[in-house]
Amino acid sequence: MADPATYRPARQDIPTDPGVYRFRDEHGRVIYVGKAKNLRNRLSSYFAPLHALSPKTRAMVTTAAGVEWTVVGSELESLQLEYTWIKQFRPRFNIAYRDDKSYPYLAVTMGEKVPRAQVVRGEKKKGHRYFGPYSQAWAIRETLDALLRVFPVRTCSKGVYRRAEQSGRPCLLGYIDKCSAPCVGRISAEDHYALAEDLCRFMAGQATPFLKELQRQMQEAAAAMDFETAAARRDDIAALEKAFERNAVVLSDSTDADFFALAEDELEAAVQVFHVRGGRIRGQRGWVTEKVEEADGGRLLEQLLEQVYGETAAEAAESTALAAAAAPPERGSKHRPAAELAYREDAIPRTVLLSEPADNADRLEEWLSGLRGSRVHLAVPQRGEKAHLMETVRENARQALKLHKSRRAGDLTTRSASLQELQEALGIPVPLMRIECYDISHVQGTNVVASMVVFEDGLPRKAEYRKFSVTGEAARDDTASMYDVISRRFRRHLAEQAEREAAGPRTGAVDAAAEAPERARFAYPPSLVVVDGGPPQVAAAARALADLGVDDVHVVGLAKRLEEVWVPGDDFPVILPRASQGLYLLQRIRDEAHRFAITFHRRKRSAAMTVSALDGLPGVGPAKQKALLKHFGSVRRLRAARVEEIEEVPGFGRTLAEKVAAALQDQDRDTAPAVNTTTGEVLS
Repeated sequence: MADPATYRPARQDIPTDPGVYRFRDEHGRVIYVGKAKNLRNRLSSYFAPLHALSPKTRAMVTTAAGVEWTVVGSELESLQLEYTWIKQFRPRFNIAYRDDKSYPYLAVTMGEKVPRAQVVRGEKKKGHRYFGPYSQAWAIRETLDALLRVFPVRTCSKGVYRRAEQSGRPCLLGYIDKCSAPCVGRISAEDHYALAEDLCRFMAGQATPFLKELQRQMQEAAAAMDFETAAARRDDIAALEKAFERNAVVLSDSTDADFFALAEDELEAAVQVFHVRGGRIRGQRGWVTEKVEEADGGRLLEQLLEQVYGETAAEAAESTALAAAAAPPERGSKHRPAAELAYREDAIPRTVLLSEPADNADRLEEWLSGLRGSRVHLAVPQRGEKAHLMETVRENARQALKLHKSRRAGDLTTRSASLQELQEALGIPVPLMRIECYDISHVQGTNVVASMVVFEDGLPRKAEYRKFSVTGEAARDDTASMYDVISRRFRRHLAEQAEREAAGPRTGAVDAAAEAPERARFAYPPSLVVVDGGPPQVAAAARALADLGVDDVHVVGLAKRLEEVWVPGDDFPVILPRASQGLYLLQRIRDEAHRFAITFHRRKRSAAMTVSALDGLPGVGPAKQKALLKHFGSVRRLRAARVEEIEEVPGFGRTLAEKVAAALQDQDRDTAPAVNTTTGEVLS
């Protein structure tokens, strides 16, 4: 535990301007980011006597080893910089909202040349346009099925689409007119993209223009006595109205607004948002966060709005760029990219309604207005139908918090018990806050790889996973590979530690504009290293740490056969009960390391099996390889080509052509000719 007095800056050195500050721990990690109207007053409050600080603030300042700050020109700039740094560093003592990934969305892949509509769950991907989330998957599937009558966008996977292209026959949906079948050329890619844009417009709430157009077509067909077409348009109108009416009408007027409500207790907070477009609820989302810093409801809502709309703006910008790149240029100027449409008209509404006032509401309004491109208003509804809907959103937040706590109680208790049990069984004096596990994977000594997985507080931290390729003498057996991998990991850690010590404590002013982005580090050392294997692997890992002088990291091995836990230097293993939560945690970590290693090994082995004779040519990348094969038709003809013929390939000058010809000649000399042993014929 650090003493805040060791890194406390002199009061007169801290400016009184608005700015953003960062606390760093002894390993150089940013553990907290905050903003202040007056940096001197705000930072001085952290260095009060420890007994006067709240428990969470006391934990933060005693974990930190330095503080630095950046002066900005206004409170709005401090809000923007704070959001940027929180997103970049993800500090452990800042509030982090965990989004519920279980909600289904309707996604349209506008980043592709031929967009696809699909129902998805999980994290959002670049270039996709999302609608929802929806509470029930069957509801959005029925909605999509109804919409395909009017907007027959493809819904098939890439594999099905490619097979249809090759066979010249569409899938079943193409035959029943629920897909426009761009795979077989029934519709051009440009027209299909415009069709996907129309689907996005309808899902964004612009249903009226499509209904009016279908009604006009129905009336014209009826007047011309084309009753079959009129009946089809009538059914299309019914399908659109059915899809449109799935969203409950909650406001009498055509209101576009987001309703945020908060429910909290001393330790955690839950937030729910209803996205209302055209007076109808278009989607619902929920977040839960641990209150790792002292924050009231206003501060929680401020950080939530920064996260939600900051990520929305970034996703919209990326989607707009991808959609513009994917959209065929022949479509004309009348169609705007769907991502751009969503960003301007749907992503950030004109009105954001909150269950209680947010901190720095004026600055938030100014920031949101800049993102939207027009005025955004924050308000707390006091009466009427909007206040009634806000109470409904607040009740959803209360129920979400209650459900989260009931689910988490057992999980948190189990994880704490397993970590405590493992610590006591192994006799480790420090808490097992971070555990790293290593596994070696290969097939008969070929394509040797290793994996490192990380568990913090008993949960996987996938952003910290690492993969290693093992070559040379280190690949001769598992113990040599384990020694090599452990040495590489901790040698990197020691180098970064020496770099930080040479730089000295980071306390004082920094220039945000001039400061270069920090490179991704190997993180901080673990409390426990677990290796997949028995005494030989454990001894190799312990020897690697000893050779590097690392004496504060404990090592154990988990042998698969009897699930024995081996400790360096002990003749007998530690036997944990079969029903032990500590053993179960070790098994989960070991199995995750094995899965990660196997995945990497298979990918590397597949790549090794598809090596081309052109891979080693100097100055020839994938694009130039394709150009060579397209021009000559085969590697055999390329080998027989003269320098002048190679020079005719687009992108090849005289110098590069000579290098390619020389490299191919060297390959021919190094490769022994194949001989037919029956006839004696030399095979090329």
